Amino acid sequence: MSSLRKHFEQILEPAGIQINGSNPWDITVHNEQLFSRISRDGTLGLGEAYMDGWWDCESIDEMITRSFRTGLEDKIRSNLKFFIYLIGFRLMNRQSESRAFQVAEQHYDIGNDIFERMLDKHMNYSCGFWESANCLEDAQIAKMEMICEKLQLERGMKVLEIGSGWGALARWMSQRYGVSVTGVTVSKEQAKLARSRCAGLPVSIELADYRTLNGEYDRIVSVGMFEHVGQKNYRTYFAKARSLLKDQGLFLLHTIGAGREGFATDRWIEKYIFPNGVLPPADALAKNAGEFFTIEDWHNFGADYDPTLMAWYKNFNRSWIDLKASYSDRFKRMFDYYLLVSAGSFRSRENHLWQLVLSAGGIAGGYRPSRWSASAE
Repeated sequence: MSSLRKHFEQILEPAGIQINGSNPWDITVHNEQLFSRISRDGTLGLGEAYMDGWWDCESIDEMITRSFRTGLEDKIRSNLKFFIYLIGFRLMNRQSESRAFQVAEQHYDIGNDIFERMLDKHMNYSCGFWESANCLEDAQIAKMEMICEKLQLERGMKVLEIGSGWGALARWMSQRYGVSVTGVTVSKEQAKLARSRCAGLPVSIELADYRTLNGEYDRIVSVGMFEHVGQKNYRTYFAKARSLLKDQGLFLLHTIGAGREGFATDRWIEKYIFPNGVLPPADALAKNAGEFFTIEDWHNFGADYDPTLMAWYKNFNRSWIDLKASYSDRFKRMFDYYLLVSAGSFRSRENHLWQLVLSAGGIAGGYRPSRWSASAE
């Protein structure tokens, strides 16, 4: 047995993870070079080695959960390459206007066939709300309804959706609440399908970066887009949103957040799934949002992302027989790894999911979140 393998056995022990063990969260090693690859490339090497078939694990989501809870992720990630990567990430504006469309080209435009099979029938690609839900569709409907209630929508309002995806929320708001919606996305494939799904409704879908927007709206909503804004652009983002929102208007921001101090990013996720992505810590979000808005409400239901991701994983694998003619086995391992690692990060509470309700100038008499009203009845 190599000394490097012994080293990894020792750091895995506090998490209860064994190499070639019998538990579902244990790692089965197919290539002994795995250990030197992880030592050299950290979590990037771990993920790439999985894509290459160097190791397997029956329950990656639970393995990752245990890793985060015992601080194992930091031990694997901490190396010179990650340190250099972080410096570059903090010095460079990787989410500049010229780079805004990269994430769409690499991820959101990979194929609507994948997302149509993986997501709920409305095609929400964000965390569902599972408080009273027993299935993915009900959780996503509950999430959309909660957003609409928090925004206090009224018939005839003009709503801007920054990051409109495949049009699920825009369609829901327009059909159920009688509002007109302008949705913007950087994804050509999302825009094309969203326009089709919202045909006949007062919904306009634009292919644009948020920095180019103009107009005036009663409400703004942004779901699952802020992760692509980047820390060097937070002030620009909130300043732009404030310029587009009427006085006394409401802005609901739904974003994944870092579970500790500092901006969170990962080399594997950034390379293969969400290029230029970064998760905000609470203090940076509060500081930048608070400069332009009154923070009326802050709701954390990050634990609900775990069942959401696991439902997507099951749907994706159930549909693989229809997808495999168009995608490689390596792609499947990449996508499985992405969904399961993400589920583990939320199950361990390493990452959060926040919904902030922001007002332009403060709501006279105060703001009452809908979930408080419901619990009081």
